[in-house]
Amino acid sequence: MARSAPRHDHEAGGPADLLAAKAALRQEVWTAMRAAKVARFPGAAGRIPNFTGAEAAAERLRSLPAWQGAGTVKSNPDSAQLPVRQRALEDGKTVYMAVPRLAEPEPFFALDPAHLSEPPRKAASISGATRSARRVRLDSLSPVDLVVMGCVAAGEDGARLGKGGGFADLEFALATAAGLIGPHTVCVTTVHELQVCAAGTIPSTSHDVRLDFIVTPERVIDCRRDGPRPAAGICWDDLTEEKIAAIPLLAAQRPGGQMSGS
Repeated sequence: MARSAPRHDHEAGGPADLLAAKAALRQEVWTAMRAAKVARFPGAAGRIPNFTGAEAAAERLRSLPAWQGAGTVKSNPDSAQLPVRQRALEDGKTVYMAVPRLAEPEPFFALDPAHLSEPPRKAASISGATRSARRVRLDSLSPVDLVVMGCVAAGEDGARLGKGGGFADLEFALATAAGLIGPHTVCVTTVHELQVCAAGTIPSTSHDVRLDFIVTPERVIDCRRDGPRPAAGICWDDLTEEKIAAIPLLAAQRPGGQMSGS
């Protein structure tokens, strides 16, 4: 029997039973992807899994009006969405990509398609972004037209399951607080079909960001059912002291602190 992947939710905060339910669902998806041999190197467990068909999903995303109308895209840095970031640059879009774990005072890469030192595919990787991108603070970003999020699992009702650290939701909440993301900003993911879950499968909390579209190599799932998403906010009670201290931008915006750049 395969060993369970390590959990990343020790800093996430929140009810223990909900965290355990999410962890079990992650393990189920990772196991299914491994059994079906659709997870690319270095494997699915413990991460946002890169998957067979990621390029096809990125091409299908490219056909959406929300993509075609976007000038600025915010994306996660994971390998599964590298084809999305590559195509965004090829299509002339500015790409903002978070530094892993938001662990720097300038926690975002800004990739300008007109000023890359290497081809879009290389520039869209984490290592390439360190060479081709500018490092910027949150207050240096422009409003975002489209948000791309990495998922371990995605529900047909728009519920999203990350790998457990909660960083994607924090990025989203911080960008919302800064006025860069609004209730009508479109939020999408690209995943393998094995990562898609029925509505009601993924447990959610108030700070979990919901998806507008799920794109797989085979189809587009429109998750919009109840109008614009509720405004995303930072749930300080669910954050551990360790996590706040590890993220300079978060620590600066804690109640009683000062916002970065202020």
